[in-house]
Amino acid sequence: MNSFKTHSSHWGAFSGRLANGRLEIAPHPGDPYPSPLLGNLPAIADSLVRIRRPAVRRGWLDRETDHAQRRGADEYVEVSWAEATKLVADELGRVYGDHGPSAVFGGSYGWSSAGRFHHAQSQIHRFLNVLGGYVRSVNTYSSGAAMVIIPHVLGPYDSFDRKSVTWDAIERSSELVLAFGGMAIKNADVHGGGISTHTVRQKLAGARARGAHFTFISPLADDFPSDVNAEWLSITPGTDVAMMLGLAHVLVTEGLHDRTFLERYTVGYDRFENYLLGREDGQHKSPEWAATICNIAPETIRKLARRMASSRTLITVSHSLQRADYGEQPVWMGIVLAAMLGQIGLDGGGFSYSLGALGNIGKNLLAVPLPTLQQFKNPVPDYIPCARIADMLLNPGDEFHYNGHTLRYPDIRLVYWAGGNPFHHHQDINRLRAAFRRPETVIVHESAWTSTARHADIVLPATTTLERDDIGAADRDPLMIAMKRLIAPVGEARDDYEIFAGIARELGRFEAFTENRSSGEWLAFLCETTRQALAAGDHDAPDFETFWERGELLLPVKPDNGGPARAFLRDPGTKPLPTPSGKIEIFSETVEGFGYDDCKGHPRWYPPRMETPDDARLHPLYLVCNQPYQRLHSQLDYGDFSRSTKIRDREPVRIHPADAAARGISDGDIVRLFNARGSCLAGAIISEDVMPGVMQLATGAWFEPQDSAADNAICIHGNPNILTRDIGTSKLSQGSTGQIAKVEIELFTGDLPPVRIFEAMTFAPRDTVSSAPGHLQSTARDGYLKASETPIQTVGKMAIK
Repeated sequence: MNSFKTHSSHWGAFSGRLANGRLEIAPHPGDPYPSPLLGNLPAIADSLVRIRRPAVRRGWLDRETDHAQRRGADEYVEVSWAEATKLVADELGRVYGDHGPSAVFGGSYGWSSAGRFHHAQSQIHRFLNVLGGYVRSVNTYSSGAAMVIIPHVLGPYDSFDRKSVTWDAIERSSELVLAFGGMAIKNADVHGGGISTHTVRQKLAGARARGAHFTFISPLADDFPSDVNAEWLSITPGTDVAMMLGLAHVLVTEGLHDRTFLERYTVGYDRFENYLLGREDGQHKSPEWAATICNIAPETIRKLARRMASSRTLITVSHSLQRADYGEQPVWMGIVLAAMLGQIGLDGGGFSYSLGALGNIGKNLLAVPLPTLQQFKNPVPDYIPCARIADMLLNPGDEFHYNGHTLRYPDIRLVYWAGGNPFHHHQDINRLRAAFRRPETVIVHESAWTSTARHADIVLPATTTLERDDIGAADRDPLMIAMKRLIAPVGEARDDYEIFAGIARELGRFEAFTENRSSGEWLAFLCETTRQALAAGDHDAPDFETFWERGELLLPVKPDNGGPARAFLRDPGTKPLPTPSGKIEIFSETVEGFGYDDCKGHPRWYPPRMETPDDARLHPLYLVCNQPYQRLHSQLDYGDFSRSTKIRDREPVRIHPADAAARGISDGDIVRLFNARGSCLAGAIISEDVMPGVMQLATGAWFEPQDSAADNAICIHGNPNILTRDIGTSKLSQGSTGQIAKVEIELFTGDLPPVRIFEAMTFAPRDTVSSAPGHLQSTARDGYLKASETPIQTVGKMAIK
C-alpha cells in the first residue's frame, strides 16, 4: 500500500495517499483545528465533472458568424492536444497580430493552488507577458474598496495595519475587541498559499481567559466563534458607518476622545468633527440619529463608546463591510474611531482591517523570502478594477473613473482565463453572461466543467494540485511544505505550465517562457532564494533534495514589534506614514481633490442606493451573500463535504422564523429568491442566527441556468450572484458591492427541475463540425514559425521582442 505523502492546500497542510482506488486524506499532525474542507479533496480523483480532454465549442469551430451568442448554450467537441494547442496558438497570433496586446484580457484569481510554482495566476501572466502583454485587472473582489482607501489614509495596503496587530498582542493586551462585521471562523480556516496551523480559536480563547471582552456587530450570529461568548449586536446590513458615527459623537460630546493624539498624529480632524456635530449639514450624528438607521439602541451605542474609551480597544473591520455601497467608508471610519481613541500603535489596540478574514493575518511575519515565479513586466498600460469586467466587455471605449484617474475600457477581442471562476466571483450573472458574448474568443484552463468552462470557446483540461509536485508556502506561515503528487493526472489533464509551454513552442516563445527548465528544475531553482536567505541568517538551510525528502521545513519569523504603527507612534518625525502629510489622514486633500460625489474628503454616511422607488416594497428582505463554510469560494463544490450541506441538491438559505412564517415557508422547503435582476432556487433553513428581515445565502454554488439560452435565466442550484448588483462601491475604487442584495422570497411550487451541473458532460460527434474556425483566420498568424524555438520578430502589426 502506498505511504502517505505531504501536501498542502489553502485550507490546511495534510498528507494523502491513493488506496484501493480512493484518495485518503490525513490532516497535518501539528494542526490543532484541521479544516473540514479537506473532506472535499477525495472527489478530485474520480468526479464526473473533471475535464478529461481538450474541448472546443461547436459554434466557434463551425464558422458561425454569430457564434458568440451561443456561449453557455452550445455543444462541445473533444479534440486532441495537438489540435487544441494549434487552435489556441493560431488564435493568439491572429488577435495579437491584428489588434495588439491591448485586445487580450488575462483573467485569473490566485486561489487555484497553494503551490508557489503551479500558481495559475503567475503562469498565465508570465505567458502573456512573453507574448507582448495583456490588459490586467487590479485589486480583488474581497478587498477592492479597502485596497484603494487605506493607502490614502494610512499608507500601503499590506504594510500598515496588516502588519501591526498580531494575535499574540490580542492575547496578552487587548481588553475590548470591537469587530465590525465579525470574525467568522470559517474565513480564518483559509489563507492563500496554505496554512499549517489554525490558531485563531486558541488565541481568542486565551484573550478571553485573561478577561478580554469581544463585541461583534453583524446581522449574523455566527460571524464570531461561538465558544468565545462574544456580545452580538445585530445591525441592519450596510449601516455600520452610521453606528460608528454615533460612537464617535459620544466620544466627542462626552470629552472621551484623545485630542493630543489627534493633533500630533492626524490631519483633518477638525473638518471631520464639523460634519460629526452637524456644523456642516445641520445634522448631529448622534446615537439617536444612528439608531434610526442601524437598528441599535442609542443607549447601547453610548455604553459601548464609554467602554471603548476606558479599555485597551482594538477596532477591526471585515472584508464584508467594504463589499457594499460606498465600501470605502466603513474602513476609513474604523480608522478614524481608533485614532479618536488614541490607541493606534499600542499593543493589542488601535485598528486592523480584515483580521480573522484569512487564517495567517495576525501571525508574525516571515524572516526570509518565499519561492516566487517571475512574471516579467507587462508593457500594456490598460487595466480595470477586477470587479468591472462586465463593464469592460459590454462598453469598450467608454470612460470610467478610478482613484483620481479617468480611464477608458479597452476593446477586448480575446479573453484568456486560467485559475478562477468569474461565474462565481462576479455579480449579476445574467449581465455577465451577456458580457461574455462580446469577445471573439474565450479560452479557459479548468480542471472541472464549471460555469466559466461552459462559457468558453476552447477548454483546456488542467491538473489540480493533487496531480503535480509543488512547493506550499504562504506569508506569515512558518512551514514550507513539499507538495508531492498524490494521484496521476485525470484523463489527459496537463499542468498549466505544460499547456503554456506547448503553446509557446507553437509561437516561437518556448525558451523565453520556460527558460529551458522542466517543472522539477523550476522547483529547485525557486527554492534556492529561500535556501540562501536561510543560510545567510545561520538557519537550517537544506538543499532542495533534502527538503523534498523531509517533506517540510520550518522557516524563521520576525519578532512581534508592533510593526509600522508602533514605529509611527513612538517617533512620527523619523517614522512618518507614507501619506501626503506623513500622518493619518482623517481628511484627505487628495481624495477631496478628485471631486467625487460618492467619496469625499473624510468618511461620512451615504444612504444605500435605491434602484427604483418601489424597491423597498417589492424586495423587502436583505440577502447577505457571504463566503461559504463548506468550500473555498466555488472550489470543489462537487466535493463530498460541500454536497453534504445542500438541501435536495440546492444551496441552503437561512431565513428568520418570523420572515419564514409570514411567507408560509418551513424548514427544508425549496424556495425561490428573486428581484429585478434574476432569481434562484435554494433550500430553506429556519434560523434565529439571522436577524429579522435578513437572509443569508453563501456564494459558490456552481451557476446552473434552468434554460441556458434564456437572457434572464433562473439559477436552479442557488448561486446568489444571480441577484447581486454589478455596480462599483464608488468612483474611487470601483470595488465589488456583492455582499448585500435586496430580494423577496417565496415557496417554490410546481415541478422541481433537477440539478445536473455535477453530471458528466456529453459531446457532439466530431464529424458534424468543421476542422478549423475559418471565420477567425487571418494572414497575420501565418507569420509564426510552427514548432520553432526561434523568437519571432514581427507578427502582423505586433512586434514580439
